[in-house]
Amino acid sequence: MTQVKESSTRNFNKELSATSCPVTYVMNKIGGHWKPIILYQLMSGPKRYSELRRAIPAITEKMLIQHLKQLQSDNLVIRRSENTVPPFVTYKLSAPGEELTPILTAMANWGVRDSGRQPRV
Repeated sequence: MTQVKESSTRNFNKELSATSCPVTYVMNKIGGHWKPIILYQLMSGPKRYSELRRAIPAITEKMLIQHLKQLQSDNLVIRRSENTVPPFVTYKLSAPGEELTPILTAMANWGVRDSGRQPRV
């Protein structure tokens, strides 16, 4: 994938849009296919990497790791690591991540109503 220069017009426009539009700001944080699904899975409590992997079988390891790191850097997910052998790492929602719970629940409820299917948690 080609890297975009930080000084590019595209980056400038993206940053300007994110600061002037709250929806753009939120979509930059939780947008995409996998981030809302990861956050939704963490709503039920802390999970280990392997639990997230089983709960979201369609996601690749690379994408899960990449999105968990992005969610951590955006302060939506907390990674807790214990120095044991083997290492014991859990992920949980941070306080700002927990504030997204009603939004994600509303999205899931709408999805259930619109599709006629039951949610899989």
